Amino acid sequence: MPSAKAIRDQLRAHALKHPEAWSDEPWPGDHVAKVGKKIFAFLGGEGPDVSVGVKLPRSLLFARTQSFVTKMGYGMDKSGWVIARFGKSEDVPVALLKSWIDESYETVAATALPKRARATKPTVPTKRRAT
Repeated sequence: MPSAKAIRDQLRAHALKHPEAWSDEPWPGDHVAKVGKKIFAFLGGEGPDVSVGVKLPRSLLFARTQSFVTKMGYGMDKSGWVIARFGKSEDVPVALLKSWIDESYETVAATALPKRARATKPTVPTKRRAT
């Protein structure tokens, strides 16, 4: 089983692959991923535990049924934020957390970035038919 640090590093790297994403440490020891000026993922700190906080408009009901998920707190749960926490010996569903980071990014980027910067797929010009 990978260490908590290795899992955190993997999740942070995944979050930072998104367009315009950047890392910040707004509080000592707490890492977040931002797009524009807005946080889209809380990626925990150091130590033996792993935690990820995300905003989930589509997956929220499913996420809340998971034993490792709790409300975010500070009133953020009203906006669809949850936090997934894993202790030292618990299995971490990395693929699921990556998909939640993606969903959170898409949600936050929709208001944090100008429309032109949100495009993740390059546009391909369509062929015109000769007339």
